[in-house]
Amino acid sequence: MIVVAGESLIDLVPDGAAGPVSALSPLLPRPGGGPYNTAVALGRLGAPVAFCSRVSTDAFGEVLMGGLAAAGVATGLVQRGPEPTSLAVATVGPDGSARYGFYVEGTADRLFELPGPLPAQARALCLGTCSLVLEPGASAYEALLRREAGRGALTLLDPNVRPGLIPDREAYRRRFDDWLPHVSLLKLSEEDAAWLGGSPAAWRARGPAAVVVTRGGAGLTVVTEAFEVSVPGVPVRIADTIGAGDTVNAALLHGLGDRRPEALSADEWRELLAYAARAAAVTCTRPGAEPPYAHELRG
Repeated sequence: MIVVAGESLIDLVPDGAAGPVSALSPLLPRPGGGPYNTAVALGRLGAPVAFCSRVSTDAFGEVLMGGLAAAGVATGLVQRGPEPTSLAVATVGPDGSARYGFYVEGTADRLFELPGPLPAQARALCLGTCSLVLEPGASAYEALLRREAGRGALTLLDPNVRPGLIPDREAYRRRFDDWLPHVSLLKLSEEDAAWLGGSPAAWRARGPAAVVVTRGGAGLTVVTEAFEVSVPGVPVRIADTIGAGDTVNAALLHGLGDRRPEALSADEWRELLAYAARAAAVTCTRPGAEPPYAHELRG
């Protein structure tokens, strides 16, 4: 089982069907949040997956729980509370890329508490995005990362940096650096890498067996101790890029199966990255975070 820990929220996405997207476009509510999207993507791909978070009991929270159930995601690790659901207002650029404004004061996912031991069958843990920034929950998620890495679980970290939520860039960089010895696989975008101001080789030397960098339409690259491998992107007509990076997380974890990142050869990494690129491309063809199902990637 793969456990995905972190926030769920509602993305308010411009309705392109109502005409050209502008600042005054109608906004459609869609389930979202990086970890939530990753969990749903894993479920749709057929991986045994559980979501670990705190979700509101409000109407949006019920929608989020329904989305997990529909994707086959186990919810026994989900904490519930009466606090409101976080909101993210998406602004979509001409190239389909998205920027977000967040409404997160006093919301449910910020009040996540460190759970007891994860199920014995949990072989991997995935974390990232807002959940590792917003206290007091961030400290609980960080403790979960350290604990599970200590017991030998494969850990994937996707920082998915949201600068508007980070008041102290240097403090965040120091925390990020402290996480790396507990990370098996680091996945981040070119934009994340530029904001963090480091390099894949330097980050890999701090702990991760492999660092995967997403390069938008240009594809993906992995850096390991022994080699660097890149694959091109898959050309598609883009609706938006919301959830594409989260889909990459899911594809990497699902594609790894029981293998560890350090066990893959260059050819095996090339195959895995190509699978992740295909999965992300499907997500980009649909508005909002709508990752593919397994049957859409066959053939």
